[in-house]
Amino acid sequence: MARHDSEMKEECLREDLKFYFMSPCEKYRARCQIPWKLGLQILKIVMVTTQLVRFGLSNQLVVAFKEDNTVAFKHLFLKGYSGTDEDDYSCSVYTQEDAYESIFFAINQYHQLKDITLGTLGYGENEDNRIGLKVCKQHYKKGTMFPSNETLNIDNDIELDCVHLDLQDLSKDPPDWKNSSFFRLEFYRLLQVEISFHLKGIDLQTIHSRELPDCYVFQNMIIFDNKAHSGKIKIYFDSDAKIEECKDLNIFGSTQKNTQYVLVFDAFVIVICLASLILCTRSIALALRLRKRFLNFFLEKYKRPVCDTDQWKFINGWYVLVIISDLMTIIGSILKMEIKAKNLTNYDLCSILLGTSTLLVWVGVIRYLGYFQAYNVLILTMQASLPKVLRFCACAGMIYLGYTFCGWIVLGPYHDKFENLNTVAECLFSLVNGDDMFATFAQIQQKSILVWLFSRLYLYSFISLFIYMILSLFIALITDSYDTIKKFQQNGFPETDLQEFLKECSSKEEYQKESSAFLSCICCRRRKRSDDHLIPIN
Repeated sequence: MARHDSEMKEECLREDLKFYFMSPCEKYRARCQIPWKLGLQILKIVMVTTQLVRFGLSNQLVVAFKEDNTVAFKHLFLKGYSGTDEDDYSCSVYTQEDAYESIFFAINQYHQLKDITLGTLGYGENEDNRIGLKVCKQHYKKGTMFPSNETLNIDNDIELDCVHLDLQDLSKDPPDWKNSSFFRLEFYRLLQVEISFHLKGIDLQTIHSRELPDCYVFQNMIIFDNKAHSGKIKIYFDSDAKIEECKDLNIFGSTQKNTQYVLVFDAFVIVICLASLILCTRSIALALRLRKRFLNFFLEKYKRPVCDTDQWKFINGWYVLVIISDLMTIIGSILKMEIKAKNLTNYDLCSILLGTSTLLVWVGVIRYLGYFQAYNVLILTMQASLPKVLRFCACAGMIYLGYTFCGWIVLGPYHDKFENLNTVAECLFSLVNGDDMFATFAQIQQKSILVWLFSRLYLYSFISLFIYMILSLFIALITDSYDTIKKFQQNGFPETDLQEFLKECSSKEEYQKESSAFLSCICCRRRKRSDDHLIPIN
């Protein structure tokens, strides 16, 4: 009787395991179980993508408004601005007269802003809750300099002097503020002059999209940089736009109704994602219970533990991916609703959450394609080659970092693409992909023959090493895994403890091998010998 109960328990466990590893279509044919999760995921893909597209179009208006205002500010406040930045700075001056004129021009333009601007702009309060300009200058404390005698006497302590010019000071006639001692600059010890002011604006273009407009605060700063004392003062313009809640919006028409429809749609997306989250969490909980039953039974019957890969097969990584995606979509949708209602203004965080969640949703579609053998090759190849590729990239990364540091320290003073570590890494990555090679060779300055010769040796060796050797080996690793997968698909995948247990009952039809069984051969005792010795860099 006890033996009969044991056999019944084993058969029940086997049937539950078979059902767990079936595809949604197989589950429907076996027990007529409707694939709710599959249908919900398809609906979620449509809903989330539609939500993202609508939010992306709205976000484009925000970005365009910020960029257009920044360009307008440069034309308004920078004297002689050509419309194109000279480098990382906007423009430059070379004489004392031009420096004074540029400073006074920016101040006068601020005073006459409402008479000359085409935008919907107004004056804003600065950090001191005052409306007006704040002008600060940094200079060395004291010193004398005689270049003709090669004599320098300087106190390198830096002093900061500031003055606030409100609208009343700027409206005085004659403008006595120009004659104040503050604007008598001693250029030999001047480091920089900084003009800061706040402006407010309203983005009315969103009304055409039937959305409530945003109110902006532009924190503008003009910096006259003379730290190099090279005879050239670089002028930087920086504008930081912050979206704030509008205090009083009275808009009549269809805009309010459209906003309500969008909020209802976002709420429906949250409900769909919440249902998906609950179903996937429930599936993982049931899988863990089934895993515990199998581990206990296997240990009791065969007196040995199940290999790690078989244990991990009960944890469906796709469900984990869906749960993460659902959580990000729910949080992002809540932020989007608050932004739509003008209670929050954090577009960047909302974009990251919604964009990443949509990415994960579409990546999750691969799971359903994996049920077809013709489409499953990509997944299996990526999974099989991932450990080898990571080890290979770790070794190649050391060489890459070496070239990055070397190029930065040697070629940085002579080449724009090697000025800092970030641009060096980006330049080298572009070279690996065959982009912009000739321009990189041609832009090196020939001020030093030794550096020019080194740059040729550096670039030729890097391109030859990474394109002809490292990149080829990288592709070979993936190709080798692909060939192995194709061979296993023809001859059968190595069987694991779990699969053999499911095949023991001969009265049932033969269990369809899971495609992911190839990965199980890595750690199970029935696996074939690893081919890691084929990797050139171990």
